Amino acid sequence: MTRFDLFKEMDGFANEMDQVFRGLGFGNLLEQTLAPTLGARTYPRINLREEKEHYLVEALIPGIDPKELEMTVLKGVLTLSGERSQKQEKEVTWHRRERNTGKFMRAIDIPAEIDVDQVKADYSNGLLTVTLPKAASERPKRIEINAA
Repeated sequence: MTRFDLFKEMDGFANEMDQVFRGLGFGNLLEQTLAPTLGARTYPRINLREEKEHYLVEALIPGIDPKELEMTVLKGVLTLSGERSQKQEKEVTWHRRERNTGKFMRAIDIPAEIDVDQVKADYSNGLLTVTLPKAASERPKRIEINAA
């Protein structure tokens, strides 16, 4: 029995609509219009890659104190959350403002089971690197073949 996940379904629908609008020449229309109200679903930007023994997630999170980041792993989903604060400047006129401020959350599906107790995270120069070791059951095991 498959469990229904409303947020995953909504994200899938938004991706499908993005593809439709991209095909019509509008670019990422939903990302530009809905993302601020949905908590900027694509922030932080990430790379997820698989290596032999682990998965590696790299997230661009500049200007945030790593102590202010919250990171959890539950049932194959890595969740990053935090808040980008805005410097309070009086009597400022903005001509362009492309860097969002406020709370954010990003859930990243990991393709296989991981060893939660061995997860490591490092933050340097605005780049968060998370190493997610594969569970022993997910790692390839060499089987020796006996010749008769």
